[in-house]
Amino acid sequence: RLGLERADTAEKALTVIVGLLEKYGQGGNCMESHMVFTYHNSFLIADRKEAWVLETSGKYWAAEKVEGGVRNISNQLSITTKIDREHPELREYAKSKGWWDGEKEFDFAATYSYVNTARMTTSRGRYCEGYKLLNKHKGSITSEIMMEILRDKESGINMEGGFMTTGSMVSVLPQRPNLPCIHFFTGTPDPAR
Repeated sequence: RLGLERADTAEKALTVIVGLLEKYGQGGNCMESHMVFTYHNSFLIADRKEAWVLETSGKYWAAEKVEGGVRNISNQLSITTKIDREHPELREYAKSKGWWDGEKEFDFAATYSYVNTARMTTSRGRYCEGYKLLNKHKGSITSEIMMEILRDKESGINMEGGFMTTGSMVSVLPQRPNLPCIHFFTGTPDPAR
């Protein structure tokens, strides 16, 4: 929200978010119950001309400029070797922890998470299922198709149970500045309603 408030482009919003992350860190409970549950955040940031994926691990972060096709995020790191911007100490910190030797190609997701990046798009899970659904409609995604994907319960994208999806948003951002941007938000916690 602060990126939207303080920036007029996606890249400037990225700069706002990483500046706040570096100054204040991240944290806070992700649940309303007394059980403590925290995680690091990922963001899709887009304007009429460009889009970015920002993923974080503590105060460290990596950002990938989306050059085309489809891109999704979920509860895991997905930026691998295509890193267009990064925390200035990202690689040195990884070396100091013994996570990266400084020799092989740097892979953010492989270095900063427990996920096997080779299996991310083949194993069952929200990221994988979202990737499949987006690629199924690649080149013909409409706002209606996007809403259908976000309502999908079988894939786990629309979660039920202990953790529940609390809302969804679909935005149409025409490249021509004379056309209005349109934003759809769910009116209830469950996007299937």
